[in-house]
Amino acid sequence: MDRSEVYRTESGMVFRVTRDGEGRLSVDVMKAGDWEAGRIGMVGLRHAQGTKRLTQQQVDRLIG
Repeated sequence: MDRSEVYRTESGMVFRVTRDGEGRLSVDVMKAGDWEAGRIGMVGLRHAQGTKRLTQQQVDRLIG
């Protein structure tokens, strides 16, 4: 089962980190209301100062 968490950096970039059932990570970036594949190196941004994890309600507002 895939599990995703969505983050917003201090500069406003929104990205999603997904972990699949095997433990592999993938990254997608929000661009113009759609998710686009991102670089795996962006995974570390979730630990950067100023990056915030978004709630499901906040994510729904971004997509809706």
